[in-house]
Amino acid sequence: MCGIVGYIGHREAYPIVIKGLKRLEYRGYDSAGVMIYDETIKVCKTKGKVVQLEELAQKEIDTKGTIGIGHTRWATHGVPNDVNSHPHLSNSGELAIVHNGIIENYAPLKEELIKRGYVFHSDTDTEVLVNLIEEVQKKEKIKLGKAVQLALNQVVGAYAIAVFDSKKPDEIIAARLGSPLAIGVGEGEYFIASDASPFIEYTSNAVYLEDGEMANINLNKSIKIRKIKDDSLVDPYIQELQMNLEQIEKGGFDHFMLKEIFEQPNVIKDTYRGRLHADKGIIQMSGVEDHLEKFLNADRIIIVACGTSWHAGLVAEYIIEEFARVSVEVEYASEFRYRNPIIKSTDVVIAISQSGETADTMAAIKLAKEQGAFVFGVCNVVGSSISRESHAGAYTHAGPEIGVASTKAFTTQITVLTMLALRLAKAKGTLSHSDFHRYLLELELIPEKVKEALGTIDRAKEIAAAFKDAPNCLYLGRGYNFPVALEGALKLKEISYIHAEGYPAAEMKHGPIALIDEQMPVVVIAPKQGHYDKIVSNIQEIKSRSGKIIAVVTKGDTQVRELADYVIEIPETSDALSPLITTIPLQLLSYYIAVYRDCNVDQPRNLAKSVTVE
Repeated sequence: MCGIVGYIGHREAYPIVIKGLKRLEYRGYDSAGVMIYDETIKVCKTKGKVVQLEELAQKEIDTKGTIGIGHTRWATHGVPNDVNSHPHLSNSGELAIVHNGIIENYAPLKEELIKRGYVFHSDTDTEVLVNLIEEVQKKEKIKLGKAVQLALNQVVGAYAIAVFDSKKPDEIIAARLGSPLAIGVGEGEYFIASDASPFIEYTSNAVYLEDGEMANINLNKSIKIRKIKDDSLVDPYIQELQMNLEQIEKGGFDHFMLKEIFEQPNVIKDTYRGRLHADKGIIQMSGVEDHLEKFLNADRIIIVACGTSWHAGLVAEYIIEEFARVSVEVEYASEFRYRNPIIKSTDVVIAISQSGETADTMAAIKLAKEQGAFVFGVCNVVGSSISRESHAGAYTHAGPEIGVASTKAFTTQITVLTMLALRLAKAKGTLSHSDFHRYLLELELIPEKVKEALGTIDRAKEIAAAFKDAPNCLYLGRGYNFPVALEGALKLKEISYIHAEGYPAAEMKHGPIALIDEQMPVVVIAPKQGHYDKIVSNIQEIKSRSGKIIAVVTKGDTQVRELADYVIEIPETSDALSPLITTIPLQLLSYYIAVYRDCNVDQPRNLAKSVTVE
């Protein structure tokens, strides 16, 4: 969702805040704003991108000052416009706030503040919060930090905030509940951001606030962190950052998405590095080894996730059931907590999230823990909320994923979950010794095969040019590649705004076949392994109705080639591991269709990278 940046120190704040907002624009980009303090509060904000804010700020405000906060917004309360943009000021003009999240009880709070004489200029819940803080501060005659704490104890919802008081210009108060917030610790300076990317070039030290914590960041004192509920002090834990500046730059690619697609051979290898020892026949995952009995004694595994991570979970369902012979259910985290699910203490819940901050997945974890289930987290961001809330877990080691549409997250999540399935299969004896070793060797070869699949880029460009104006698209797959069909359709929808649907190929004749005509492109995932003959039959049904067939096939295929209008060849691998390969040309196809349609690939409309509100 929204992105927050703040700075207090000896440097000019404006360039740091603006650059940081550009790096966080993947989190929210319908409007942006900045506050700079230099004896007076100076605010500039506008609907649109950060570059528009930058142009406006140079004209409208004096950007000099060593304290600043900024925000890039993904609208929740109030339409995207200049007035609803952050930062918001209190009625006195002395307090400024930036906020990520939703204050659910803002309406009664606003009504009460109006009765007390407050005037509101925006439609946001954030303006309510900053005035509530001001009211508490005036009524109790207390300093900003205490006022923030008391005000937050009155609100219901999720938030990450940074608050500044012009009466106390040597500090910023930061707090979080349900939305991430990091504090960069430098020499005589501090940085605040939704993630570490805005300050990675200035410091490698960071404090990640836990849920329900607030920080008093004072230039003349060390950081003080307290629990919002009971005011108890917390010792700050300073971590060394795992990312570097090169990882969050485009590296010569036109878009982050394309860069991240091409990073997949390396990040898959990074994900299994130190865990997979094919020559020795060993998989070692500490999060699994330390809790192996939990998995072996599990009656059921429940996977909870959203979006692309949910699709990775569906692939994992096939793999875990096939290899380890344990029942698996895959749930949308956004629905899981609301349907009163049956969860037992003998269940293992696997929570998947790229960011490790997905609000619905976090809520699902808390529900599972309340019911006594063991929770295993799979996420990419070290120190994220899900990694801390889970009993155990495994990182994917994909590196920062900036493009809103996930690509390398999908393949690295499948890699982790495949290793988990293989480790359980070995412990349970549900795979033969020879099959176990065969899969280890094949998994080790996947990065090279992904690299080969990336060689289909020119073919993807050609097909994209032919279908860039299609109003609809159908994706079909069977078995392990049904989830890949869902993921391919999601990618096309996300970044090109073409309506697309993914289906199990056999389900086509139970409804979707009515859509087939000469205008309907149908992407069929048809590797040689698995249900090949059945897929061929499905393709023939499409062909007989004049549908345009784009087929992803194993290199050397002849049967599907004769039927399809367009063919993309990929290297051969085992059926269970094929999603790691078949997804690559679908990512490239979606990317180039979006490019040819002049869509904003890295920042598709209405979407944000990390969904930290429900």
